[in-house]
Amino acid sequence: MTEPAPHIDIADLPAPTEGMVMTLFITVREVAQSRDFYSRVLGGTVVLDENPCIVKLANSWIIMNPGGPPTPDKPGISLVDYQPGDTTSIFLNLRVGDIQARYEEWKAKGAEFVTPPIDRGAEIRCYLRDPDGYLIEVGQSTGLLHGKLAAKRPEDLPG
Repeated sequence: MTEPAPHIDIADLPAPTEGMVMTLFITVREVAQSRDFYSRVLGGTVVLDENPCIVKLANSWIIMNPGGPPTPDKPGISLVDYQPGDTTSIFLNLRVGDIQARYEEWKAKGAEFVTPPIDRGAEIRCYLRDPDGYLIEVGQSTGLLHGKLAAKRPEDLPG
């Protein structure tokens, strides 16, 4: 018995014929769970089911695969599961037109937010985590559209 052919949306593959496109690769523990989150909860389109899983999210792509050992093109480098906690050095940033609507919609679909949206002057923003614990910022530009920038942190000021 042969395995069913994987779902591949050729038209939406991040494979430009010229120039370049930006994608984000994340190491995930369970591809099906992450695929469901990025497609069903956040509204992405599944381009490839797995090996690797690709979900088109707005005007970009999330590529997901389990971790693994070094390969010839990345010798000495292993892909390991993200260990969520109280620190991070990278996160996905989603800009939306109506943050309150997205917050309500995604929360109803099971997204777990750190806080509700908070107005920070230049923008309204909040954060959620995906099934592997990756941090995702959701923001709506508000004051920024009228020239209002985010407040400087004391540690960013000279002297």
